Amino acid sequence: MARPTNLPVDPARIAEVIDGLARLTEPGRPYTRRAFTALFPAGRDFLLEKFRAAGLETRIDAAGNLIGRRAGRKPGSGTIMLGSHSDTVPDGGRYDGIAGVAVALEVARALADKGIVLDHDLEIVDFLAEEVSIFGVSCIGSRGMAGVLPEDWLSRESNGLTLEEGIREAGGDPARIAAEARRDIAAFLELHIEQGPVLESEKLDIGVVTAIAGITRIEIVVEGRADHAGTTPMGRRADALAAAARLVTGIEALATSLSEGPGHFTATVGEFSIEPNAANVVPSRARLLIDARAEERAAMDLFSASVDRLAEQVARETGTATAPPRRISDNMPTPGDPLVLDVLDAACEAVGARHRRMASGAGHDTAFMAKVTRAAMIFVPCLGGRSHAPEEFAETDDIALGAAVLFNAVIQLDETLIQEGA
Repeated sequence: MARPTNLPVDPARIAEVIDGLARLTEPGRPYTRRAFTALFPAGRDFLLEKFRAAGLETRIDAAGNLIGRRAGRKPGSGTIMLGSHSDTVPDGGRYDGIAGVAVALEVARALADKGIVLDHDLEIVDFLAEEVSIFGVSCIGSRGMAGVLPEDWLSRESNGLTLEEGIREAGGDPARIAAEARRDIAAFLELHIEQGPVLESEKLDIGVVTAIAGITRIEIVVEGRADHAGTTPMGRRADALAAAARLVTGIEALATSLSEGPGHFTATVGEFSIEPNAANVVPSRARLLIDARAEERAAMDLFSASVDRLAEQVARETGTATAPPRRISDNMPTPGDPLVLDVLDAACEAVGARHRRMASGAGHDTAFMAKVTRAAMIFVPCLGGRSHAPEEFAETDDIALGAAVLFNAVIQLDETLIQEGA
């Protein structure tokens, strides 16, 4: 099936922004431009020039977010906001976040090209530090804009720099973050590459994101007994690693079962360590950390209760001791706004984009914008589902089709939200 033609956006301008940012990378490290590092301001300067050339009024807010604004026809109606982030993970991220910023800018330019002035103000945003930063925390700009940035984070330090100082160097004003929390945003939309293989494998153009999965991290520590590996009979051991291995395979089975039910679900044992980690010693201690992600909270609650029972069972059957699994962090799912989801579906139909609804297993700035406004996302395909790697790639035409969807959605939201508030 051929791609739709005669789109209201310019694919070449989108590619120019993506390619321009891609060139600003650490030597020998493709597509590396992390927030709070020396190269990040160069990316910001590039975007600032593009924002201004598009006729946008620019500023950096208290949380260090770069914002371009075009005033609407009806002052006081609120703001429709589009955007994502321009920072990257190390050694990867040519499209992750960047495509969303490029598309947001293109929607603003396309509206101007066609002489369309919205009733709402329109703002384009490049959020500060969506990726896990040098301070070990993420989504700093969107948390700040939503007024939910933990104050104690400001004292976090890395290489002699505090987060408070880093935000200030990015042009923000940490002392005013809480006071400038936004309450005027009527709707927020974000385009992102899928970072998974579903759209590509199903030959679809757009994923309309129903929810951003909640993320729960659970730590399990297994205490066994160190013994000589050559002299201790197999039946008389309390092998912490053998017990932990049973936990890992049990966790995989639980997650696989839940993934076959309604809603997105994954669970991964991504951290694993043993002691004393010597070839001739029966392991005395094992620690594992589970990263579990669920679109539906009920699935996460069921998983957590099942992990508790599994840990008790494995400890009993292996002669090891396992403390109750401990939740290190626990974030609720963020559903997309129903009205915005319907508008996005309609916008897909309007431009002829093959689409489906789907959940996001990754976190995004949208999760924090949803705390203060109607919010939703769309995904576009990426090659092989690869992301956070130098091989990350998305076709310009696919991204441009996503831009056309957002263009139509913005126009419809502008009308619908005015009518709703009338």
